[in-house]
Amino acid sequence: MTDELIARLAADLKPVRRTAIQRLLLGAVLLSGIIAILAMVMWLGMRPDMDTAPGTMMFWSKFTYTLALAVFGFCATLVLARPDGRTRWPWLAALALLGLLLVGAVFQLARAEPGEMMPLIVGGTSLVCPWRIVVLSLPVLLAAIFVLRRLAPANPTLAGFAAGIMAGGTGAWVYSFACAENGMMFVALFYTLGIVLVGGLGALLGRFLLRW
Repeated sequence: MTDELIARLAADLKPVRRTAIQRLLLGAVLLSGIIAILAMVMWLGMRPDMDTAPGTMMFWSKFTYTLALAVFGFCATLVLARPDGRTRWPWLAALALLGLLLVGAVFQLARAEPGEMMPLIVGGTSLVCPWRIVVLSLPVLLAAIFVLRRLAPANPTLAGFAAGIMAGGTGAWVYSFACAENGMMFVALFYTLGIVLVGGLGALLGRFLLRW
């Protein structure tokens, strides 16, 4: 009877593509990322110097840092979405990237005039920058949690944290097109704070919504 039941259950199984999880998560991120971009344009608008900003190193520093963190979070989320998923390299890579940014920030501050140092560190938007990143990250985070609920992460809290870092990096990348701050230390402090806040929110949601 047991063998017959197993055979009947297995008869309806259909093969799943090996890249199904990647495609599902990537699709969710792309769709929710578009929503975040539209929200940024309607809410904050593009930075006023967008015509010339791509010609500066700082623009590409923010672009690369935030997008790389989103990619590292994506890679960690993919692994942790599986029951046997464990990974360390995305976290180590993220810390190494932050270290490089801090080194660049020290060099930038060392070359700055005394009156330029504080604007490079705290800028004019330090009180709102992390929270704007959190808001712009919410569509991506909610989409990622929805996808993870269809999977089987062994560590729901850590999987939620990874999804939060992915969402936070994406939201920060979107926000960088509205932000005209030019300090590497500003990015290292306040962009990173916003991303980590989203990671913490993802961990909290994962703890309660991704149990199985």
